[in-house]
Amino acid sequence: MKSCALSLATAAATFGDEEKKMAAEKESGESEEESLTLTVQEREALGGLDSRLFGFLSLREDGASMKTLLGKAVHCYESLILKAEGKVESDFFCQLGHFNLLLEDYSKALSAYQRYYSLQADYWKNAAFLYGLGLVYFYYNAFHWAIKAFQDVLYVDPSFCRAKEIHLRLGLMFKVNTDYESSLKHFQLALIDCNPCTLSNAEIQFHIAHLYETQRKYHSAKEAYEQLLKTENLPAQVKATVLQQLGWMHHNMDLVGDKATKESYAIQYLQKSLEADPNSGQSWYFLGRCYSSIGKVQDAFISYRQSIDKSEASADTWCSIGVLYQQQNQPMDALQAYICAVQLDHGHAAAWMDLGTLYESCNQPQDAIKCYLNATRSKTCSSTSSLAARIKLLQAQLCNLPQGSLQNKTKLLPSIEEAWSLPIPAELTSRQGAMNTAQQAYKVHCPNTELVLDFSQTLISQQSLSVHMITCSQVEGLPTLAKKKRIPSPTKYRTYNGSDNWNSGQTISPHPVQQQAHSWGLTPQKLQHLEQLRANKDNLNPAQRLMLEQLENQFVLMQQRQVFFFGLHKGQSSHLAGSNDEQPLFPTGSTQYLQAACTSSQNQNGPHTLPRNSVPQGDALNHFSSHIATSGGQKGITFTKESKPSRNRSLGSETRRQDGDTSNSYAGVKELSNHVHQATTISISSLNHGDSISPNLIITDNPQLSALLIGKANDSVGPGTCEKVNNTHPAIHTKTDNSVASSPSSAISTATPSPKSTEPTSTHSVTSLNSPHSGLHTINGEGLENSQSSTKIDLPIINLKSDPQIIPSMSVSIYSSSTEVLKACRNLGKNGLSNSHILLDKCPPPRPPASPYPPLPKEKLNPPTPSIYLENKRDAFFPPLHQFCTNPKNPVTVIRGLAGALKLDLGLFSTKTLVEANNEHMVEVRTQLLQPADENWDPTGTKKIWRYESNRSHTTIAKYAQYQASSFQESLREENERKTQLKDYSDNESTSSDNSGRRRKGPFKTIKFGTNIDLSDNKKWKLQLHELTKLPAFVRVVSAGNLLSHVGHTIPGMNTVQLYMKVPGSRTPGHQENNNFCSVNINIGPGDCEWFVVPEDYWGVLNEFCEKNNLNFLMSSWWPNLEDLYEANVPVYRFIQRPGDLVWINAGTVHWVQAVGWCNNIAWNVGPLTACQYKLAVERYEWNKLQNVKSFVPMVHLSWNMARNIKVSDPKLFEMIKYCLLKILKQCQSLREALVAAGKEILWHGRTKNEPAHYCSICEVEVFNLLFVTNESNSQRTYIVHCQDCARKTSGNLENFVVLEQYKMEDLMQVYDQFTLAPSLSSSSS
Repeated sequence: MKSCALSLATAAATFGDEEKKMAAEKESGESEEESLTLTVQEREALGGLDSRLFGFLSLREDGASMKTLLGKAVHCYESLILKAEGKVESDFFCQLGHFNLLLEDYSKALSAYQRYYSLQADYWKNAAFLYGLGLVYFYYNAFHWAIKAFQDVLYVDPSFCRAKEIHLRLGLMFKVNTDYESSLKHFQLALIDCNPCTLSNAEIQFHIAHLYETQRKYHSAKEAYEQLLKTENLPAQVKATVLQQLGWMHHNMDLVGDKATKESYAIQYLQKSLEADPNSGQSWYFLGRCYSSIGKVQDAFISYRQSIDKSEASADTWCSIGVLYQQQNQPMDALQAYICAVQLDHGHAAAWMDLGTLYESCNQPQDAIKCYLNATRSKTCSSTSSLAARIKLLQAQLCNLPQGSLQNKTKLLPSIEEAWSLPIPAELTSRQGAMNTAQQAYKVHCPNTELVLDFSQTLISQQSLSVHMITCSQVEGLPTLAKKKRIPSPTKYRTYNGSDNWNSGQTISPHPVQQQAHSWGLTPQKLQHLEQLRANKDNLNPAQRLMLEQLENQFVLMQQRQVFFFGLHKGQSSHLAGSNDEQPLFPTGSTQYLQAACTSSQNQNGPHTLPRNSVPQGDALNHFSSHIATSGGQKGITFTKESKPSRNRSLGSETRRQDGDTSNSYAGVKELSNHVHQATTISISSLNHGDSISPNLIITDNPQLSALLIGKANDSVGPGTCEKVNNTHPAIHTKTDNSVASSPSSAISTATPSPKSTEPTSTHSVTSLNSPHSGLHTINGEGLENSQSSTKIDLPIINLKSDPQIIPSMSVSIYSSSTEVLKACRNLGKNGLSNSHILLDKCPPPRPPASPYPPLPKEKLNPPTPSIYLENKRDAFFPPLHQFCTNPKNPVTVIRGLAGALKLDLGLFSTKTLVEANNEHMVEVRTQLLQPADENWDPTGTKKIWRYESNRSHTTIAKYAQYQASSFQESLREENERKTQLKDYSDNESTSSDNSGRRRKGPFKTIKFGTNIDLSDNKKWKLQLHELTKLPAFVRVVSAGNLLSHVGHTIPGMNTVQLYMKVPGSRTPGHQENNNFCSVNINIGPGDCEWFVVPEDYWGVLNEFCEKNNLNFLMSSWWPNLEDLYEANVPVYRFIQRPGDLVWINAGTVHWVQAVGWCNNIAWNVGPLTACQYKLAVERYEWNKLQNVKSFVPMVHLSWNMARNIKVSDPKLFEMIKYCLLKILKQCQSLREALVAAGKEILWHGRTKNEPAHYCSICEVEVFNLLFVTNESNSQRTYIVHCQDCARKTSGNLENFVVLEQYKMEDLMQVYDQFTLAPSLSSSSS
């Protein structure tokens, strides 16, 4: 930072004198300035505090006094920011953010963090800052941003001391986002970490067991729950929750025996759960459901009443009570119970359906239709098609009735409109009154889903009405309680006193949910009054005018608050900032000053707003079943023990939503002493990533301070500040040369890192993701033209201790010898790295590229596919063919007629030959749904989606060949049958797209795709593999110019051949090849395949679409919606691959494929010796690391083998490889010397021929040279490898590990020195 700003050290040295001067100016010794004085001891105490203490502060003996000191420090900092007019060092704001975070003042923490971010170009090197920022995003339910921030922490510092807390939160957030594979991985990483955490291992094990349950892996969940019950000293709350889950699973799933047996087990588990926690309303509700299912109506009713008594009013409970009343022929009581349910939850599909059934049984079809329509509008309705048919039937019946017949008929029940105003139980309204304001003010709504994080309940099947209604035969067998003892009506509230007597209570008028007003808003009555006053504005008396003015002011305030708290409501403009304008979430706390400033000139979409689905956890409840860390430590943010049982929801991941309504309820907050609590059902934000997130709202208690935290354009911040590209939270509109997924080629190939650029950028430009200044025109918050007039004020900045979290860059030339490099690195101490990154030090964590700018015109979004027709062998070996295919401008090339030109015997790969060669060879089978190639529908055929599900199984070549043949024969039969109906079939095919969509409703045909058939065994497949040697060198499986041939070991499917056996409709979902390598695919025939291809430049756009659809770009199965891509200006190459055609997929190209006919394909990967290929491979290697995904190509191992085996003449490629070697050489030395200094013995192990590269068995990162192996596996010679970070998390001092060395440092130094740039032999050598 420049000297004009107030630094930490300077302010600390002179703070005492400044405070004395301030105190001397006041007459009273109790002046405010004096009260803000920090002593030397206080400053020293504050020096070690940052975000890493969040959740652990109260565990310290001085926790209470430390919080008092933190409050004093915050006031002091804020006061002096005003005096300095905001011109302070960036670290000052970072520390202020930490202090506010520890005090749980999240809005101020976020404001300070954002100011630090805007001032500090290399903010991403500060792991404590990223962690604090992630915690704040997590609090505000901004999971999209929280995930990015937490991933950045682990990327820049894998040994971060709070990694366990991060993995825990990542596991929970991925669970909400339905990325179950990632969720499980992070829970397991948290479980192996021996560092302290705000959750116990038993609670983490509970989340893992529940994750299995959420995935419907019920047997795995049952085993995990039962194993957890065997844990010694299991907390009572955890035990109660586990038993509750087991009980409900036995009720819903066929885990044991017949219905009677499973219900018996369910009741036993639930009763045991209530023994552990008698106040669990959820368990009482589940118990009532179990009793109801076996006909014990009175026991069920008592359980439901207990549930209402023990927990907040639940729509599910009231719906179930209504079912009981209806069974007992008490329609009026049933009606009132159903009304209670739908008033509590307007979108309760089951209650609306049951209510419709009730009206229909009472011969009131008009009311039944209204209820069924309400059910179909619910996001949770799974019977839309059947309800639609029922509605049509009732409407047809109404049309056939004589006029006036319904009006003259006596109604058994009030109409739905009348029923809505019926009295409801006092107990319900009293609970509503206590929690309605907070409950409804913070209900979160998203465009697609309302996320329900309820870890106390399992998935409740939303079946048809039979879920709630006992069958007629069961009803007949029940004792008629209406005759013996009527179930009490909910019209009067009665309290069960332990006997059979119900004490009557008073009747209370209902307060429908939708009429509840926010505490800061206008009630419906006041809004109506306002409209009346407006209409008669000219005829008002003075008192009425005053009232109008007051109501107008309140109305304006309400609108502002609604915008800032909830974003835009239904009916207003959609997300103002647009999906490409994502920026860090800024707080909208409950303070009086809301200021928006510093809007980037790049933002042409209007002002930023807080996303309507981003809600503070402190107000909308924390979402996790335990008190995920707060600065209060074990006290934590806790939950109510009960929650509204959700229909068709999993315990933390199933989703439900109602757009536009911000007044639905959730249960209030209630502290529990244990960590795992039965969470309240709460809408939370998974942040639909198209929502705008405002970086411009600063919340403080002082408007002047707020302005300083923002920075004013005229005296604090240059015009480019808000254009700074946020690498943690990208908000860019243009694709720049160096904004690729990680380090740009210009950075990774630079021999010596260049110093930061200080040249200002145009206010209309968008800077690189890797730009050090990223458009900043300021020095410590002031424009360059005013930077010399900074007011010098001494601040009480803390003397920060040396922080290992701040990672400096390294500046060592790749042209130095290995000895010089290691000497220079040794002089740098730690060298600023605790990781194994092979990107440039000064590059921020990798990011997906933005969509190229300017966007392509619509007419260029369906480009012609580059195709080359071969006539003879000479054409195939013509050098320009190689150059054309590897040209980055050609994302795909189709080489037509290759098999004929080279006289390839494709029959060797036919199904018949494969069966004859190896009929018992293993085949992976994917069970899929047959769909049109350009569409992807949900299983019901009602809407187009991105997610593509396919189930995995295995079979043999012989069995799949039988299926393939029978599929063909069946198709022939169907074709013959259709010939007589050809005309009708043609008419159907020519219908509109809407009709086509309706026609597709219903189950799709199931098909099986034989994939990933390994042909690597040269003994089994000698003829087939030999035939492929006829291909040109650049597409061969093995060649000197193929990078994958230098890995030194087999990577199945990459440097070996894989076979695919297909029937029509077989799909390979969207993907990029592993580590962005090129791929070769040959269609054997006899049928065709249809390909869809998107250039590498646009993978960031597809990644964004995947995130919006809760899909993992790297791991999930997805099939893009072409309409979405067209809207986003993404070009799509679409073509047919015929038998004998070879498809070359260039590096990084995104593609997806569907078989048109019956065919086989063979495919493998190749790595051309080009700078582009190496660069993209390294970038994906680092992106995989950031995303906790294994890289199948060990790029470090490969780079050293390339240095040994290949002479490189391309300067760019040489510099990138050399830099990778330099980084790894430095890391090997640093780690080796650290181990020796710690007294850890390093054992020589060496390497065997063709030994594969090693990966950590825990986190799956590549481990090079120094292998951390457990003592047990070393003695057994199984060699289970860990990386250093996972080894230390498992055993802090590494006492349970031995360290094995595979390369001598002298050997690595020799390879490094001998790898030099070779002279260029020809201009075409790429």
